[in-house]
Amino acid sequence: MVSNSVSFQTTDSLVQAVYNAAEDKARHNLVQFAGRRVLIEGGEYPNLWLETQPMGGEMYAKRDPEAAYNNIDLFMRAADSEGMMPGMISYIDGVYREHHNFIQGYCFPVHALNLYYLLNLDRDYLLRLYEALRRYDAWLWASRESDGDGCLEAWCPCDTGEDYASKFFGAPHFWESRNPPHSHEYHFPRASMDLMGYSYDGRRTLAQVSALLGNGEEAYWSAQAEEIKRKIRSYLWREERHACFDRDENGAWLEILTHNNLRVMYHGAFSQEMADDFIRYHLVNPEEFWTPMPLPSTAVNDPLFRNIPENNWSGQPEGLTYQRTIRALENYRHHAEIPLLGNHLLRAIGAEGFFSQQFDPFTGEISRKNNPTGDYGPTLLACLEYISRMYGVHRQFDEIWWGAYHGGHDCSYTQRYGETTCCIGQRGGQAEGFVNGVSVFRVSAGCRVETTLAGKVLRVTNISAGAQIQRLETEGKCISQLLEPNQALVRTASGDFVPDRSVPFTLPEPERA
Repeated sequence: MVSNSVSFQTTDSLVQAVYNAAEDKARHNLVQFAGRRVLIEGGEYPNLWLETQPMGGEMYAKRDPEAAYNNIDLFMRAADSEGMMPGMISYIDGVYREHHNFIQGYCFPVHALNLYYLLNLDRDYLLRLYEALRRYDAWLWASRESDGDGCLEAWCPCDTGEDYASKFFGAPHFWESRNPPHSHEYHFPRASMDLMGYSYDGRRTLAQVSALLGNGEEAYWSAQAEEIKRKIRSYLWREERHACFDRDENGAWLEILTHNNLRVMYHGAFSQEMADDFIRYHLVNPEEFWTPMPLPSTAVNDPLFRNIPENNWSGQPEGLTYQRTIRALENYRHHAEIPLLGNHLLRAIGAEGFFSQQFDPFTGEISRKNNPTGDYGPTLLACLEYISRMYGVHRQFDEIWWGAYHGGHDCSYTQRYGETTCCIGQRGGQAEGFVNGVSVFRVSAGCRVETTLAGKVLRVTNISAGAQIQRLETEGKCISQLLEPNQALVRTASGDFVPDRSVPFTLPEPERA
């Protein structure tokens, strides 16, 4: 297996302190599960959940490929006879268990595929992944679609992993019957944007795996994924409200504005227009989701918002939401919003390096109620990932993504992927990227650069909160272009760079001070 590593130094004392603490506490979450090293969720949770640990393991592959592989492989191997992967895997007092009595999210498909690239895995891995994704999708439609309307349903809170959320009206966590609940009190079964996102993500990834395998199924799975996207738009999206809403047991709207729209974006199941609208009208709205500590689970002006510091998805911003939101925004090239959120998260964690599960949305105060040790994995991994996007290096499939955010401090970030070393350094408002010691680009700080594995520049995006003249030097060329936030210089087939102004940006009012 390849050997990967990361190093990061910055003159920003706060960012350095958070980074160092996250690196240290992440190592505390490495444990043995029946003889295999894994990365557990951490904090109060010494287990592996399908909603967190395949994603968390893949993120940690930058540092520990073995644990990353085990975090994903264990779930594939644990699928039952019908294809359902367990919602949780535990190893307590020497007893290994696979829990198939709840879903608990599905942050699995794209992370399992990216592991193929990160670890240089073989065709056998792709064949196993294809079968695991295919069978899980079949299980979803056999087990969570009771009325034939073409929309998957949530049957209990653990289907979406939102513990104690007020939008479930006190419903029991689990539903283990093979028959759907019929509850007017709890509004189950309810047509679910989350579960539709699960299926879309799985089907889109099946299309990508099919292309790699050359099995002739790429077009089929692409079409199946598009069916999901169309159904979400026609059945769960409210054009007049610019957001998705679930429907109750009778098909009526559940008028609850929740962060789950970001989850659907994480799964890639919105159109670009839908994502743009949700961000413009809701995400950056200080009366809803852009609170002093952004990303509450329920819009703070919604009647069901609750500011509860214990493990509770009724309101307080969650570290897991920060972790998922990176991909949610990247799927739609809303890159300039990522540093804004990253800065909020890093400041909330602070130099103490206490990685809480939840935060007060109005004060940013960390909650110690259900995580007294301060090593909650999704939050600390989110910090490391925001730093990688703002100041460092991330590999996604066959591309390298480089962060050159202008934070006002000098920094250097080095990522080793097997035999390849990528380094980006920033000094005095300029950043330079190197592949195996060879300079491949220089840019003005305040941008994100996307390249091939060899360092050929494909796109440079302004991730600052305001317009700036972006200067790019690469392959003997020097290009200067005024770019608004989220606008990019894109390489054409002829090798020229042209501006792409297709992705909008709305600076949240609280960030304008």
